[in-house]
Amino acid sequence: VTFLGNENGAFENQASYGIKFDFYPVAISTSSLNQYERSEIFVAYDGIDYIDVFITYNLGSFSHDIKYSTGSWPRSVALGDFNKDTYLDIVVASQWSNTISILLGYSDGSFANQTQYSTGYEPWSVAVGDFNNDTHLDIVAANYQENTVSILLGYGNGSFANQTKYPTGFGPHSVAVADFDNDNKLDIVVTNWHGKTISILLGYGNDSFVNHRKYATGYLPRPVAVGDFDNDSHLDIVIGNYGDNTVSILLGYGNGSFANHIICSTGPRPGSVAVGDSNNDTQLDIVIANYGDNTVSILLGHGNGSFANQMKYSAGSGPQAVAVGDFNNDNKLDIVVTNWNDNTMSILLGRGDGVFKKQIIYATGISPSSVAVGDFNKDSQLDIVVANLNMKSVSVYLGYLKEGFLQQTKLITGNGSRPKSFAIGDFNKDGRIDVAVANSGTNNIGIFLRYDNDSFTNHITYSTDSSPRSISKGDFNGDTILDIVVVNRDSDNIGVFLGHSNGSFSSQQTFTTGSNSRPNMVTVADFNNDTLLDVIVANYGTNNIGVLLGYGNGSFQNVKPFSTDYGSHPFSISVGDLDGDGKLDFVVANEGDENLNIFLQTC
Repeated sequence: VTFLGNENGAFENQASYGIKFDFYPVAISTSSLNQYERSEIFVAYDGIDYIDVFITYNLGSFSHDIKYSTGSWPRSVALGDFNKDTYLDIVVASQWSNTISILLGYSDGSFANQTQYSTGYEPWSVAVGDFNNDTHLDIVAANYQENTVSILLGYGNGSFANQTKYPTGFGPHSVAVADFDNDNKLDIVVTNWHGKTISILLGYGNDSFVNHRKYATGYLPRPVAVGDFDNDSHLDIVIGNYGDNTVSILLGYGNGSFANHIICSTGPRPGSVAVGDSNNDTQLDIVIANYGDNTVSILLGHGNGSFANQMKYSAGSGPQAVAVGDFNNDNKLDIVVTNWNDNTMSILLGRGDGVFKKQIIYATGISPSSVAVGDFNKDSQLDIVVANLNMKSVSVYLGYLKEGFLQQTKLITGNGSRPKSFAIGDFNKDGRIDVAVANSGTNNIGIFLRYDNDSFTNHITYSTDSSPRSISKGDFNGDTILDIVVVNRDSDNIGVFLGHSNGSFSSQQTFTTGSNSRPNMVTVADFNNDTLLDVIVANYGTNNIGVLLGYGNGSFQNVKPFSTDYGSHPFSISVGDLDGDGKLDFVVANEGDENLNIFLQTC
């Protein structure tokens, strides 16, 4: 639970997040020194030998879907501004209706009722472009059972002319639009499902096209996408081969012709592909939805037309269609994939280094078959539209930002360690937050140094006395390097570990907190305004607070006690200037009396 603070000292109502703890949390701390420069939370649990790290991030959340009617079996969806009102509109290819549906968009992200136009037999895919250079968007549909594509010219007012058909290969499945011969006239690429080929139709710029030319692909070519994969300023093509679990890369020569296809492995049954730069290296990468094993694959591009081996991430059941966009406005590419079998879509937020976070799932209509991304209501937040094949509808999801938490990693502290407390700080002066843990079960402290990718080293341990319960940090000897102090509950002392610049520590020096004091918690501050750090402990056994003034060389004066009353059993302590007089005060939580003690410093 988090409470967001207001500038007047008040707090908003609590916000809960979908993170459930399997064990009782006993310690919590926060920082913001990670590679994302975002807040993070550290949690330790009672009797459990690890701690959790949670990093905040913008979820890129979406509203509940709004459904709009289409034709029968909406198979594919695309976006464009068909009536020139600056708002995105939707076009849907409806397979069993032999139509496309146009839904004109309003400024609030809602859409008008559909207007239908006839296509060929069983349109499986649709794409958008200006084929006659009149500045009005036109539409192309791939007619699966007719071996043609239909061109519908737009009038610029949201209406369209009757179709004109052009032949393709056998079983045209997916279609994309681009200028492959650099003549400033749009061309068309179509995958031919039964022909193990693609067809290229070069455009004349007047709504007519050259007879299609075919290029070999893998078995059962299904999805297609376009990008410059070798940085030669000529557009290339990627095709997902559904039958042999590969993608084909065809590098373009810039004259409308292509090299023989290059094969890269994917997961089973790659049903959809998308292109984008997922690791911010300016090279295009490929994202693939693998229907056969419920994953998405990432192929990182080298910029020369070759790709790294795939990395896989879990999606829902039967991932069918994939698209990319920045859904949480962090300038890092994210993924949306529709899941055919469980009627959901998955959002995978990107880290900007080619790695993606665990999926966030949203419900869709029945059999989500296609997805497209755009800003429908011009709020600078990407929205999503999904075609629901078995519902004769599309679902629109309006995007908005929402802060959430990601369980980043577990830091293993060792068998029987029972970590009770931890401190966070930059112990090796590399600009990244590290973690120090008090392990009450194994009588040591563990140090986790952080790498630049927010992973951590295995912990390095240093011996303490008996039952270290609480840990804090500070520069006790004035060398600008953080040191550590821990209370050893069953030894009635504190242990001080002086730090070195490489993140290692000297063996502990101990200072007594009093006989039978059983110190439970420690904190650090300059209590006497001499610029030297001091230590304060809550002595559970002797019902007092103990102050140990620092000499500035890593050693401390004898403990000075302040009573919290008989049987109070002080458990926790916090420090601050409560009365604004420039002197530090402290607040003590007493487990025995079930109250707080406030100690105001007067001199």
